[in-house]
Amino acid sequence: MSVSTHADPLRFTLLFLILVVVAAADLLVGAGSLSDPAMGSAVFHLRLGRLGAAALAGAALAVGGVLAQGLLRNPLASPDVIGTTAGASLGAQTALAVLAAAGLLGNLPSWIGPVLVLPLAALVGGLAALALVLVLAKGSARLGEGLTAVLVAGFVVNALAMSGSALITTLNRGDWELGRALVEFSLGRLATAGPEHVALALPLVVAGTFAGWAWGRQLDLLQSGEDEATALGADPVAVQRWTLVWIAVLTTAAVAAGGAVAFVGLVVPHLLRGWIGSGHRRLIPAAALGGASFLVTCDLLARAIPLLAISGFGDRSELPLGVVTGLIGAPLFLLLLVRLRRQGEA
Repeated sequence: MSVSTHADPLRFTLLFLILVVVAAADLLVGAGSLSDPAMGSAVFHLRLGRLGAAALAGAALAVGGVLAQGLLRNPLASPDVIGTTAGASLGAQTALAVLAAAGLLGNLPSWIGPVLVLPLAALVGGLAALALVLVLAKGSARLGEGLTAVLVAGFVVNALAMSGSALITTLNRGDWELGRALVEFSLGRLATAGPEHVALALPLVVAGTFAGWAWGRQLDLLQSGEDEATALGADPVAVQRWTLVWIAVLTTAAVAAGGAVAFVGLVVPHLLRGWIGSGHRRLIPAAALGGASFLVTCDLLARAIPLLAISGFGDRSELPLGVVTGLIGAPLFLLLLVRLRRQGEA
């Protein structure tokens, strides 16, 4: 769909303003009062840390979704198709279980701590999943001919990692605290997000977003087919190979910052494509802003809904982030499917 670039500044300004508004609301809403002289500063810094983590995770997943949809030429593709999201989650859960088994979960050196171990383990797990996908898919002379093999390998690695996560959770269900931590991570968690998570994820998200934007013109050329893209000066093999790498970097950074969260990378890019256009150099920065706003809004709702004291939330504990993204993202995804079907029949 063609969209005039003359409207771009207004659209990007609106996306930025939406992010500012939901970020301000996210800082103001939650348990604890910012006006409390004794706790106000601590509450503000806690909320600021999770706000940064939510914005980075949302931006990373949305940009990863744009890259995955451009690479596969499928507007309904998601960034977890290559198994890196499940691999990152497995890495973090494995680290939790190993530290608990070794009795080190609460006794790590102060300069590292479990808060930093989890995102580091998530990064290792996600990149290891990508490496395994590429090894399994290896064999095609050109990666362009092996994208189907990459998808199949991603499906296998994703299933393997999810099974590994389920096994770890099952083996540790006798330890209530550890089992709860494992389940929380698999559903998305920002309660413990802080400056360490932001500092670790920020360079990865910035690098992945900028690299995706830099490859944007070649991804645009790839939409018309590999032969035409080659004739116009693109290198399909390099584009596909590096796009896979940056999808992995972005998704693992997102898991490191906010745990395993679904639907952001699937829904946000597709919603923005009809408004911003399909050109990757416009869509990628728009997706970064839109994804950040979407996940910050979900974090706001995760904390605000229990505060309303709805029946069933008597303890006022916050909802898992992944539950909120699923409740919002799944209906949006169904609407997208209906719209695509109607367009196909028109």
